[in-house]
Amino acid sequence: MKKLVIFDLDGTLLNTIDDLGEATNYALRMTGFPTHAITSYPFMVGNGITRLIQRALPDEARDEATVLRVREFFTDYYNQHMADNTTPYDGISRLLSDLTDRGVKVAVASNKYQAAVEMLIRHYFSDIPWAAVEGQKPYVPVKPDPSIVFEILTKCPTPKRDVLYVGDSGVDMETARRACVASCGVTWGFRPLKELRAFYAENIVDSPSEILELVNRD
Repeated sequence: MKKLVIFDLDGTLLNTIDDLGEATNYALRMTGFPTHAITSYPFMVGNGITRLIQRALPDEARDEATVLRVREFFTDYYNQHMADNTTPYDGISRLLSDLTDRGVKVAVASNKYQAAVEMLIRHYFSDIPWAAVEGQKPYVPVKPDPSIVFEILTKCPTPKRDVLYVGDSGVDMETARRACVASCGVTWGFRPLKELRAFYAENIVDSPSEILELVNRD
C-alpha cells in the first residue's frame, strides 16, 4: 500500500485551463501581442508560467524583458481571476477524502508559482490535511527536475517505494522517473494518452477511483 500520493495540480486535480488562457490573453492584449484560442492552451502549459508566456509570444518577442513584462500583467490578472472558471475534476474531492481517511498522506507538486498554488488549494480543498503544498519558487528548477519531489519527501519522510506520483503530462511522468517513484498518468487532463505512454507512465487511469485501487495494491 502506498503511504504518500503526490499530485500535480493543473490538469490533474483542477481544470484550470480556461483561467490560465484568459489570464495569458489579457497579458498579451495589454502588451500589444496577438491572443490565442483557449483550446490552444493545453499544449502551452505544464512547464511553469514563464514557459507558458514564452510559448504564447511570437518567436521574435521571447526575450527576457518582454517575457517579464507580460508575466507581470498575467500575475496581476490571474491572482484576481484564478477561480473564475476553474473546477476540480469529477471524483477528485472524494478521492482526496478517501485517501486521507485511510491514513494516506497527500501532497501537491506544481510548476505554477507558489502563491497561486496555495490560493487554489485553500479555495478548493481547504478541508484536506495536506502533507505539503509545493509550487514553483525562485531558484528552484521546475519539473521535470525532481527537486520538488525531494522537497516534499523532506517535509514528509516516506520510502520511495511507498510513494505514488500522479499527473497528466509527460513532464509529470519524467519527474516521477527522475525521482525514482512510481508514476500514474491520468487521461482527464490537458495532454493526450499517447504522451503519457511516450513518457513511460507506469500506470494510466481514466477515473480518480482507480487511483485508490493503485494505492491499495500490494
